[in-house]
Amino acid sequence: MERTEADSDARVRHRHVIYVQGYDPRGLAPYYRMFRTELRRFAQLYGITTTITRPKSAADGSMASWAIETSAADWRTHTSYDFLRFEDLIQDDLQWPIWRTLMHAIAIYWRLVFAGTLRRFWKAHWRFAIFISYPHFVLLNEAIWAAGIAWAFAALLSAIGLPNGYDIAAGGAVFVAALGLFLKYTEKRTYLLYLMSDTIFTWRFAHRQRPDWDARIDAFARHLADVAASSDADEILLVGHSSGSFLGVEIMARALALDPKLGHHRPRVVLLTLGGNLPIVGFHEGAHDFRAHLAALAVEPSIDWVDCQSRKDVMSFFPFDPITGHGIDVGTARRNPVLVSVRFRDIINPEHYKRFRWRFFRVHFQFVMANDRPHAYDFFMIACGPLSLMRRMHQPAAALDIAIGELVTQARAWKQLEISAGRMAVPGTSELADICQNTT
Repeated sequence: MERTEADSDARVRHRHVIYVQGYDPRGLAPYYRMFRTELRRFAQLYGITTTITRPKSAADGSMASWAIETSAADWRTHTSYDFLRFEDLIQDDLQWPIWRTLMHAIAIYWRLVFAGTLRRFWKAHWRFAIFISYPHFVLLNEAIWAAGIAWAFAALLSAIGLPNGYDIAAGGAVFVAALGLFLKYTEKRTYLLYLMSDTIFTWRFAHRQRPDWDARIDAFARHLADVAASSDADEILLVGHSSGSFLGVEIMARALALDPKLGHHRPRVVLLTLGGNLPIVGFHEGAHDFRAHLAALAVEPSIDWVDCQSRKDVMSFFPFDPITGHGIDVGTARRNPVLVSVRFRDIINPEHYKRFRWRFFRVHFQFVMANDRPHAYDFFMIACGPLSLMRRMHQPAAALDIAIGELVTQARAWKQLEISAGRMAVPGTSELADICQNTT
């Protein structure tokens, strides 16, 4: 079914969300528990009613789906929610022996240094450059401690008269054992091996050395194309969080290759990237296909793309333009993405914010968690609310009035949205700056 002019209405009654997880080995069960808990908090914040079904897994286990019903005084929405699963592939990566992970990660890190890629990371967002270097500093620190223990043990053996050479060999064995123990038993605090596995994955993915991931992405691209062609939803959101941002770009671009009319069917199709780290793939010299996909999405007239960033999130890039930041120039044909800066201080109560502001993984996940305060950026209102994403981005004041205003105020906001239908601002001139600082 082709989209008609009547479909320019900002009101959403049925939304289909396709969520792309980042490089997270925990997978479905923890994510669903978090989603259900945060959905309750969202409902309490706005005084609305929500219900959620249990997840149902696809036959091949690569995807799980559930549904959410959300209702307020003057609106009701149905959300179909697909969770795309990669945790089996990630868990396979994490099964590598420690020595193999260390050797590959160290080699890749120094390639980044000598190729100038780390310098580009630093220029794009110095905090991320420090973050990606962090596990190597931790490794150096643990190696120094292990070497100290090995030296002391070798010195003790030498002092009791062990022949020369044996003490050195014994010291070397103690060093390896001590370092292995440090790495194993501090991993839950340092995340060293996990972060190194992530670096290995992104490097190999950028160089098209992960056919298992490519096959899964191709399958998800077909799913997106099928949903767009057959769904009665008003809006389809492809949401990519963290590393899911570059996976989302790949899924959207490949879906467009499968169906060039992807964005011309009845539902509006929108890519939403949250806490994105696109340069960890796009800055690699060999990532030609990925940069070509970025360029294609930048000018695609039938698809919208919103990229949300936060200064406080060291695990993503801020401020960063996914197109010009990759050296891509598409001239005046550009229409994507709309860049939005989200201040977590504005959506979280001060006492709550103080408790987790230095817990970097927790900060990173705030993009997909419930707010403490009503705000133009609210992941659950984006997923379950009555307003289309692009209209929410361009008219945040009206979006807030609909969420928390009295009935008269809500009616006035809906009227304002109806009047402005068809006059959506172009990317870079969004009114979102009224609530969230727009980095464009």
